[in-house]
Amino acid sequence: MAGLVFLILLLYLIGKNSNLFGNTYVLKARFENVQGLIAGNNVRFSGIQAGTVKKVKILNDTVIEVTMIIETKMLSIIRKNALASIGSDGLVGNKLVNIVPQKQHAALAVEGDIIASKKAISTDDILQTLHKTNNDVAEIAAGLKTTVHRINNSTALWNLLSDEALPHSLRVSVANIRVATGKAGHMVNSLDAIITDVKNGKGSVGSLLKDTSFAKNLNEAIMKIQSVGDEADALAVEVNKLVVGIRNDVNTGKGPVNALLNDSMMVIKLNTSLDNIQKGTDGFNQNMEALKHNFLLRGYFRKLEKQKSKQ
Repeated sequence: MAGLVFLILLLYLIGKNSNLFGNTYVLKARFENVQGLIAGNNVRFSGIQAGTVKKVKILNDTVIEVTMIIETKMLSIIRKNALASIGSDGLVGNKLVNIVPQKQHAALAVEGDIIASKKAISTDDILQTLHKTNNDVAEIAAGLKTTVHRINNSTALWNLLSDEALPHSLRVSVANIRVATGKAGHMVNSLDAIITDVKNGKGSVGSLLKDTSFAKNLNEAIMKIQSVGDEADALAVEVNKLVVGIRNDVNTGKGPVNALLNDSMMVIKLNTSLDNIQKGTDGFNQNMEALKHNFLLRGYFRKLEKQKSKQ
């Protein structure tokens, strides 16, 4: 009787662990690689035991369907947008299915639903990544070792580090850099103030940029300069015509210019005429002096002199 009771109790515990007894429902998930998952492995929801794996079925060469028996108490918890992934119980434990909820709201999962799955990182992938990382670390260590060896064998570097004047020089350089930085800051502030004044229309530059009448005056000045240029061009054309006419007179032997430049008799006549005009002017002046002393016109000239002296 004791053995029979023990056998019944053992069967009950095994059946309870495998969800053979009690109310359950079925959910499914599909994976590309189940990584050794077999029937009877655990199913966990957010780390809590929620059921067991009932069956692992190969649908085709890229899809494997996992059928899970879930306890009915999870009907109000697991939703349709939950994600299933393959994990392990510890580092080297049995494989299991982890169901993780999502933040977005969705309807509750029901009997026979296929929930989405995500690709889990396999141990092989981790080992390959670690192998690549180890190779990279080895290369970095070798380069660092070479660099340290060069530094240890560098006489110039050690002489530089052992120079007692180096700290003082560095302090002086840092002080100079601070002074230069301060001056640069003042320059930037001054430049910013100038730009602000220009934007606000202050100063000569600001007035030029902000004054709306400046553009009009500038356009008028440009138009006047253009008109003066046009007049200068016209004057240059007239002068050019005059020069061409004079040149033609000189080359053809006609016109007054040619007579003045080439005719010697014309020059003599002009000189004689100028002498005669000069002589006539002198005689006229003498006659005027004589009239001033004439008793008939003396009073008139004296009256003119008195008026000039009064003025």
